[in-house]
Amino acid sequence: MTEPEVSDPHVAPADAGDGLLGTLERLQARLGALTLPLEAPGVDVARTDRAAALTQLDDYLLPRLRARSAPLLVVVGGSTGAGKSTLVNSLLGSEVSAPGVLRPTTRAPVLVHHPLDERWYSTDRVLPGLARLTGHPGAGARGDDAQVDPARALRLVASDALPRGLALLDAPDVDSVDVGNRRLAAQLLDAADLWLFVTTAARYADAVPWDLLHRAAARHAQVALVVDRVDPGTEEVVQDLRRMMDENGLPDAPLFLVPEAPLTDGLLPEHAVADVATWLTALGADAPAREAVATATRDGVVDDLVRRSHVLADAADVQVATDARLRRTVAAAYDDGAAHVRAATSDGAMLRGEVLARWQELVGTGDLLRSVEQGVGRVRDAVTGFFRGTPAPAPRVEQAIAHGLAAVVLDAADEAAERTHAAWRGDPAGAALLQGLDLARASTTLRAEVDAQVRGWQSDVLELVREQGQSRRGTARYLSFGVNVAGVSLMVLAFASTGGLTGIEVGIAGGTAVVAQKLLEAVFGDDAVRRLTVEARERLDARVTDLLAREAERYTAQLDALGAARADGAGLRAVAADVERAAHADRAGRPAGTPSASSRAVGTALRGAGWTRGDGTPGTATGAPGETTPPGDEPTARGGWWRRLLGGRPRDDA
Repeated sequence: MTEPEVSDPHVAPADAGDGLLGTLERLQARLGALTLPLEAPGVDVARTDRAAALTQLDDYLLPRLRARSAPLLVVVGGSTGAGKSTLVNSLLGSEVSAPGVLRPTTRAPVLVHHPLDERWYSTDRVLPGLARLTGHPGAGARGDDAQVDPARALRLVASDALPRGLALLDAPDVDSVDVGNRRLAAQLLDAADLWLFVTTAARYADAVPWDLLHRAAARHAQVALVVDRVDPGTEEVVQDLRRMMDENGLPDAPLFLVPEAPLTDGLLPEHAVADVATWLTALGADAPAREAVATATRDGVVDDLVRRSHVLADAADVQVATDARLRRTVAAAYDDGAAHVRAATSDGAMLRGEVLARWQELVGTGDLLRSVEQGVGRVRDAVTGFFRGTPAPAPRVEQAIAHGLAAVVLDAADEAAERTHAAWRGDPAGAALLQGLDLARASTTLRAEVDAQVRGWQSDVLELVREQGQSRRGTARYLSFGVNVAGVSLMVLAFASTGGLTGIEVGIAGGTAVVAQKLLEAVFGDDAVRRLTVEARERLDARVTDLLAREAERYTAQLDALGAARADGAGLRAVAADVERAAHADRAGRPAGTPSASSRAVGTALRGAGWTRGDGTPGTATGAPGETTPPGDEPTARGGWWRRLLGGRPRDDA
């Protein structure tokens, strides 16, 4: 049965909102309403994609579009022991994030912001699914911290050392042994305007970080890499890493080196973090550059969402097809069951055994049967005598008919249940739905329902006989003596599809039908008997069909509850196309040109920014191996720091 279309309250109407933000809100509604409940091919990947798409919409894209002037969120991520927290602490000049072995296995990530930027993060504008904790970990934190799951919380720390317009988020390890940590790390990286990915000279080629970096490259996220603990003489490591970046879609990502150095009060020396500090300080000072970074990441996320939406639309189509396939399996089995009942109750098979014995008790095997053989005139006389006499009680025949009919229906229901169960069990989607359910046999209440339906049909037949008798006064005297006998005769005749039998040569069952037919024709006439037989047959078929349909609903109800048939792949594709058009229009309306670094003085500088050597020369801000151009200078032959940051480094330059 085709599911009726139901408007989904979670899906916004087609005219909701204008421009890119409005279409993305509609896409969010569509993805939120999309369910992928059936175990169809590729569904695990599709479910992960859907969850990731919704997370990016909720945590990053919609908040960023609603507040384009919000501070740039730089998420510091990386492998276990890479030195992320030490780097963040060293840039700020104080311990704001517990580093190394001091931190527990699971801890709330730390977001450091300028005090005047607190309102951007204290609300649920970004990362709405994470609770907020305040204060430094271990000191000055709220008293209810113990009641908050650290894997679902964000610790906010204000720092005057951080430039306004910039926020640093120290994320959990991307390869943590704790699954919750890994998931949270991926979620935070997806919410970043800019990734600052930290690795070490010993672990830069690990697979897990590169899986994330490859994903970032695929969606054109803005990424910078930091190689920590670099010893002198390991230039080949940097060259190999740059080769890997080129091969994995990150040729323009800035690359910074942090030399191996002893810690003082848990902090790296200023010269070790000078390049990163100078780079971030310059970025924090330049609002157009920050906006360009956020816009580039946002554009990549939008494009990735459009791609994912089309993939998810295909997955929705697969859900609909899978639902239809499972329903066809159910329908075929129970339709065959109904056909089995029709065949068994119309080919004379019912007119044997107990039914035949009870029928012969009722009509006898002597005069009435011989009269049938000798002609209609004798039949009419025999029928008159039959109804005026004292035939055996008809209820015995009714009971035999009821017993036989119920057995046929129960057998058909069991067979249909077994067939459907076997087919579903062999289908991954069906097998998942069978778990915990006992559907291999007909329902335990079916016998009572069958008995009730059989009794109902027999009452229908008797009522048909009464109605026919009331319409013909001439038959009233016969029926006054034998309504039940006439009714039983009609039941018998309904079980013989060859209702026009004319002789005993067709066998005992056929003869039984002939006697019933002649009895009824003698009372009602030929035309009335044909009509009554058809109607009795139709009423039986309707009751059996309805009963088996309710049995089939034990299976289809599992599908109805999941709603996979309502998955709207076409609607999702249409909204994705709207997003793509809106994104194109948004980009076409931007002013041309790439912003350059601001030359104005920096109000707040991170620790180590502008560090100079003992001879007074400035430290380097390395965007690529061998480059020594500080931020703000003219672009180098290789394309310059700002060009690289904004995705425009010429590949051909040396």
